[in-house]
Amino acid sequence: MLSILLGHSYFLSFDRKQLERAKPYPPLATLQVAALLREAGHRVSLFDAMLAEDTADYERQLAACEPRLAVFYEDNFNYLSKMCLGKMRAAAFEMIAAARRRGCTVIAAGSDASDAAVQYLKAGADCVLLGEGLDTLPVLAARLAANPQISRAQWVQGLSGIAAFAEGELYRSRGTNPPPKTPPALPAWDLIDMDRYRQVWRGAHGYFSLNMAASRGCSFRCNWCAKPIWGHRYLQREPAEVAAEMAYLKQSFQPDHIWFADDIFGFRPDWVERFATAARNVDGIVPFTIQTRADLMSVRMAQTLASAGCYEAWIGAESGSQRILDAMNKGTTVEQILTARARLKDYGIRVGFFIQIGYLGEQLEDLLATRDLIEHAQPDDIGVSVSYPLPGTRFYELVKEQLQDKTHWNESDDLAMMFQGTYTSEFYRAVRDLLHAQVELDKDNSAAQIALRWRWDALLAQERGYRSPSTAAAAATA
Repeated sequence: MLSILLGHSYFLSFDRKQLERAKPYPPLATLQVAALLREAGHRVSLFDAMLAEDTADYERQLAACEPRLAVFYEDNFNYLSKMCLGKMRAAAFEMIAAARRRGCTVIAAGSDASDAAVQYLKAGADCVLLGEGLDTLPVLAARLAANPQISRAQWVQGLSGIAAFAEGELYRSRGTNPPPKTPPALPAWDLIDMDRYRQVWRGAHGYFSLNMAASRGCSFRCNWCAKPIWGHRYLQREPAEVAAEMAYLKQSFQPDHIWFADDIFGFRPDWVERFATAARNVDGIVPFTIQTRADLMSVRMAQTLASAGCYEAWIGAESGSQRILDAMNKGTTVEQILTARARLKDYGIRVGFFIQIGYLGEQLEDLLATRDLIEHAQPDDIGVSVSYPLPGTRFYELVKEQLQDKTHWNESDDLAMMFQGTYTSEFYRAVRDLLHAQVELDKDNSAAQIALRWRWDALLAQERGYRSPSTAAAAATA
């Protein structure tokens, strides 16, 4: 048996936008791994960076726990962890160094660690899990428990999905991974200070939300979507198991709302129907929010989601320009986005759109098409980001020669262009603000409508001044 301090490096306090948003969720994947390590007989403590002040809190917990093994397992369901924000990487490196000073063996895992394994090893990690690592991690823990003096070469020998420096050489093996291990049905929820989460939510919003996941991964192949953990697999749980977990959360912690962190919830109406039936049978219905795709939203799917208790659905709309959707390899049409919005509205489900601006080759007419989509669809909410080139994507390969010093956003409100797009970061931030104003517009207030149109006109009148250097030069010589 090992004493293990398990943690992650997403600090809400380091991300101003998310701190103001005040919607923290416990680190779901990290809690699943805690349950997995407990099942193997280890003594597990948790450092939850989400509500911690800074890395000094981690050092205090290190001193109190005196662990033999420190594991940094990022929450793979948290999209902000997938984005690999610069402040969080710096925090991870600080904590890795602190654990090494205490004599701990250190394992790192997550999207950023998978993409930048050598940097994590140089920061002090003894090994990095490449991908999910649910089969490999228990083996590493068992070997260390059996032989605390094991050499690094022996420790990682024969294991796939690992990177480590062994005998002065970089050992890196993806190998042929076995079928992915299913995480425990119940994460180690008892390790979370639930009262603190409840206090933040109710203080800011008047209700309390918790998170779940009914699946892992996504089988679609959008050009900009990095998948270092699950690849292109879509791994779905049994509906009755998901319903039982929801009932457990409802009875144990009384959340008013559930956020399903799946990239795609349900996928097929028959799965959602079985989930809805099982949840009703165990008195597990809690209003919930999901993420989905426009092309999956049949009438039957919308109806079934409503019967299951779906309160809100977020659609990866991305753009109102079919040209840009095709360039992204999104696989959806503008018409499908409009239809999905209408079907969900018919069944009383709120709709949010994820919008991505600044994609490679996007022009002014494409941005205006996105404005028109929002004006016509009238979603209840939107989230706007500029295109972010993540390693391992086709998009990244197209623009990597343009990437210079800035390869990560520091925090989620950075919204900075990291490649040579059509316009500057300032222009895209202005477009973001106008798109949000479009959603919040009082449709019955003609003065507000005129004022918003004036704001658009003023921005459009200046748009050539916001062109990035290469496109401005091209326009000047055209």
